[in-house]
Amino acid sequence: MSKSSSDTEKTSPADLYRDTVFLPRTSFPMRGSLPVREPEWLKKWEENGLDDQIKIQSEGRQPFTLHDGPPYANGHLHIGHALNKIGKDVINRARRMSGYAVRYIPGWDCHGLPIEWKVEEEYSKSKRNKESVPVLEFRAECRAYAAKWLNVQMEEFKRLGVQAEWTNRYATMDFSSEAAIVQEIGRFLLNGGLYRGLRPVMWSPVEKTALAEAEIEYRDHKSTTVLVAFPVVRDPTAAQALQDVSVVIWTTTPWTLPANRALAYGPEITYVVLRIDETAPDALLAPGSRVLVAESLIGAFCRDAHITAHHVVYTLPGSALEGVVCAHPLRGSGYEYDVPMLPGDFVTTDAGTGLVHMAPSHGEDDFRLCRSYGIEVPEIVQDDGLYAPWVPGFAGVHVFKAADVVCAALTDSMQQRIAQKQSPAGLVARGELVHSYPHSWRSRAPVIYRATPQWFIRMDGEGDLREKALNALDGVNFVPAQARNRLTSMVRNRPDWCISRQRAWGVPIAVFVEKRSGEVLRDPAVMQRIVEAFREEGADVWYSAPASRFLGADRNPDDYEQVFDIVDVWFESGSTHAFVLGQPGLTFPADVYLEGSDQHRGWFQSSLLESVGTRGVSPFRTLVTNGFVLDEQGRKMSKSLGNVIAPQEVNDSLGADILRLWVMNSDTHEDLRIGKEILKQQGELYRRLRNTLRWVLGALEGFEADEAVPYNELPELERWVLHRLTDLGGLVNSAVETHQWVGVYPALHGFCTTDLSAFYFDIRKDTLYCDAPDTLTRRATRTVLDILHRCLTTWLAPVLVFTAEEAWTARFGESSSVHLQAFPELPAEWNNPELDERWVKLRGVRRIITTEIEDARRNGTIGSSLQAQVELTLSEEEASLFAGVDWSELCIVSHVDIMIDPQSSSVYIEGSEGGLLHGAPVVRAAEGEKCVRCWKVLPETGSRPDYPGLCLRCVSVVGATLAPDMQEEA
Repeated sequence: MSKSSSDTEKTSPADLYRDTVFLPRTSFPMRGSLPVREPEWLKKWEENGLDDQIKIQSEGRQPFTLHDGPPYANGHLHIGHALNKIGKDVINRARRMSGYAVRYIPGWDCHGLPIEWKVEEEYSKSKRNKESVPVLEFRAECRAYAAKWLNVQMEEFKRLGVQAEWTNRYATMDFSSEAAIVQEIGRFLLNGGLYRGLRPVMWSPVEKTALAEAEIEYRDHKSTTVLVAFPVVRDPTAAQALQDVSVVIWTTTPWTLPANRALAYGPEITYVVLRIDETAPDALLAPGSRVLVAESLIGAFCRDAHITAHHVVYTLPGSALEGVVCAHPLRGSGYEYDVPMLPGDFVTTDAGTGLVHMAPSHGEDDFRLCRSYGIEVPEIVQDDGLYAPWVPGFAGVHVFKAADVVCAALTDSMQQRIAQKQSPAGLVARGELVHSYPHSWRSRAPVIYRATPQWFIRMDGEGDLREKALNALDGVNFVPAQARNRLTSMVRNRPDWCISRQRAWGVPIAVFVEKRSGEVLRDPAVMQRIVEAFREEGADVWYSAPASRFLGADRNPDDYEQVFDIVDVWFESGSTHAFVLGQPGLTFPADVYLEGSDQHRGWFQSSLLESVGTRGVSPFRTLVTNGFVLDEQGRKMSKSLGNVIAPQEVNDSLGADILRLWVMNSDTHEDLRIGKEILKQQGELYRRLRNTLRWVLGALEGFEADEAVPYNELPELERWVLHRLTDLGGLVNSAVETHQWVGVYPALHGFCTTDLSAFYFDIRKDTLYCDAPDTLTRRATRTVLDILHRCLTTWLAPVLVFTAEEAWTARFGESSSVHLQAFPELPAEWNNPELDERWVKLRGVRRIITTEIEDARRNGTIGSSLQAQVELTLSEEEASLFAGVDWSELCIVSHVDIMIDPQSSSVYIEGSEGGLLHGAPVVRAAEGEKCVRCWKVLPETGSRPDYPGLCLRCVSVVGATLAPDMQEEA
């Protein structure tokens, strides 16, 4: 195309050659616009049947199974759900891209108290009485509530980019699941592991049900403490050392004193009989009183009891207290029984008096010790926390409001004893203590120990579940490794598993008890009829069908009690392996269970005990644990603090890929932090990764396979980049096998920013933009960029599921998908540690040179680095090591003069020469003119009149590419 003379006069040389520069071009946009594009990708994947394509592609491959711990179907997802599911998704996707067949079945926990409460809240709003609602109607409403939130959460998980068999999800309330759960109960019934017994369990007066350890959280609680005197009524000591003496105990639960039936002492502890000589005005003990306390606790006792002077009358070993009997401090007010002193190896002198009161209904140690001596276990507290009507003096009082009432009664008793000049009986002192105390994690209310008939799975004795579970853990891999100690310790020290709950919405413990003998019916035929009925009609059939349907024609239903307690939801979720795993493509045991660290006492433990108890093996080969999510200041998230970060909000404002990147850039083995600033930082990291992909895609425009350069013909710099890829590939492959993903994606980000953008890309921009298309170096660069694109997009695909797909289809078209690709298998010859070591040294020299260049820029000697030329002095050993390096290319300057100083010693390496150190690099303004096309400053620039303003390299390129009409005008 010809131009007018006036146009030619206005055209500068730079304008003339602008179109001959090979600048990057790509459809991959700079801005991610993730909140808009991500839903579009989800729709495309569904329309294209991506999941079906993955399924077909996986046929015949070795299966990998990550079994999903079920979240609770109650409310929107929180950030902990996002952390957990994203972590699982990354593991699954990475395994699939490593050549495994992965079936991921998502699940939901649908039974339990929180859903009951939500339905009851609706009743309260409409002024309905739950007690008047038929149980089947109530259960139907609970089922509908759970189904609603299950579907909501499913869509929210999909929005996070989680890949799963959503149409094949499991739920504990499915009929098939309920049948499998009751069948697992039946397995324990038939193998002797299930029994009904009376013993103290964690009881929630608010929820009116027993709780498992996994349903407990410990919070600070202010308790009333009391010192209480029990007068000795039988003294078997040889010297009558305990005559007119009172045994003083200390407790933080004064409400348990009406249930007292014994006192415990330490056989190895030394005790003293203390005579009170003088007291402060506010003391409750009278001078002249004699009390028994541990010798080592005299000082603390006297301080708390306001005793100002005392002396020791007797010193005696704990073993001397055998056979001593006391009276209850409220004797004469309905508490007329004897209170024996018993040896307890759990008694310590850490606090109190070294003597402990025993309420067998309300403590595990109390229960075991008293039962071993045949002492009754009284029932004084009802399910709502109120004292029973038959409790003298305290009927109808709530245990958490009983401190004042109990202390008043004990004070009256003490005053009466003092007035009658009898040995002390009653309150000695009262105080307060803030300490860690068990609370229900659902209601956040404190709980109590309460002895009630419950259903248990025995840990010891027949079946020896504890020992088998500990042995099974020996073969389990833990990530992180220190988690092994936590779970092992919990299994080793836990009590029998209380699996019964006194609620309505759940799977009933579908067993019968013979009324005559009190024995549970262990009949395989009965259990099989129950399982079949549950499979056909769900657990509701237990409430709707007559008992005869299950018992059969040869048993009289009137002879049996039908149990309606429901099973612990942890037993339900712990049984999920029974109805999810073992199907085609879903191995049992599972390869991985992954949950938060709280699940060592929850799902991990219940799954282990359930599987070992019924199958003799652990249901998992590897346990992966993640921490909890805190805010940026390290605080728990709460609505009252206003620090809640909801995943839905992040999706809508930043995009799910940002949230996924946050997960994988965090140390998930520890507690994580999140907030607006942290997400802003993740957005910046994402921008750098995206820009890396965008530059690679732009530089690869028009790349064809026949342009590729064989490895042995690649320049050294390109071979170094490929070596670095093998390092990263090794990290990824190791993470796939070990599930140790912490640090992998920060390393990948560091590679993109430090090794690529700030180094390799910077160096090769001149080659890519200005060299002729067929030059070896340019072809080699694009060969490596092709490999980089394939590696980066596939390695990022498990995390940045949307962005990686966009970067893949921008090059290969939307008929393809990165999620159908495998991780690249990188040739072993690319791994070259010696080359890497050489380039570590070269980059070290380059940093020194660029520092000098920056100084020259600041002092005005040069503008850009291409306006510089460098004088680089090397020792002979350095010159030998760095032979063949194009320093002007490496340092992005126009010219480098190498000066070899044979008399100097090395600066940049540990050389063996002697002599003085040579000088630093010298930077000065380059000689010559600036090439208007490549911007290098060279003496040769403009030497061709027919190509004004060009260096000779650019002349040859332009001469081959410039259009004929432009050549005429030039």
